Amino acid sequence: MPRRPRVHLDGVPLHIVQRGHNRQPCFFGEEDYQSYLYWLGEALRKERCALHAYALMTNHVHLLVTPKQAEAVSRLIIGLGRRYVQYINATYRRTGTLWDSRYKSSLIQAQTYLLSCQRYIELNPVRAALVDDPAHYRWTSYRHNALGQANPYLTPHRLYRAIGRDDAARQAAYRDLFRAHLDGKAIDDIRLALNQNQPLGNSRFYARIEALTGQRREARPRGRPRMHSDESAHDAGQGESGL
Repeated sequence: MPRRPRVHLDGVPLHIVQRGHNRQPCFFGEEDYQSYLYWLGEALRKERCALHAYALMTNHVHLLVTPKQAEAVSRLIIGLGRRYVQYINATYRRTGTLWDSRYKSSLIQAQTYLLSCQRYIELNPVRAALVDDPAHYRWTSYRHNALGQANPYLTPHRLYRAIGRDDAARQAAYRDLFRAHLDGKAIDDIRLALNQNQPLGNSRFYARIEALTGQRREARPRGRPRMHSDESAHDAGQGESGL
């Protein structure tokens, strides 16, 4: 089956994941995380992309970015990845690739999913059982978004800015979002869209993308389509002979 082409659009947030080759580690020490963030900052400025959230995990990276121009995203990921691999290979006297050949990406409808996506990204260390509180993990955007820790790499999205009248109010409102568990359906929706390189939003969002690209784009579960109730009843009456 051919790979689905990625869809990037000017000014639309994009959830990106890049994994280590064969899920192997891509960070080995504290200086590696710091170096990656430094070069990420350079790439963001060069390509005119805004970073809203991130999580640097041992063997993969999550980024939530909004590009001014859609074509800048690939340049950002490729340029950053190449520079970081050169650093890792030189530092640890290794050769070869570090990343999987293709990064995953999913367009995010901001009004519907942006803050959920930020929470999904910043809760990665908690889901991985590395910490029990996102504030205890250094290599995400949580400490900036929720606690006000200075971070030169981040640009708050307008929807984040709208949750409070000033920085203190926004941070308190953002922390409140983390008091409840992220809805299981939201987690499943984010993962499905990301794994299939598909957008995440409502029907109007999908219609807008179709109008702009000429392609129908929507994440769908793999497997046999779900039957309507009348079809299910009919098949149930057929027994095994109806299979």
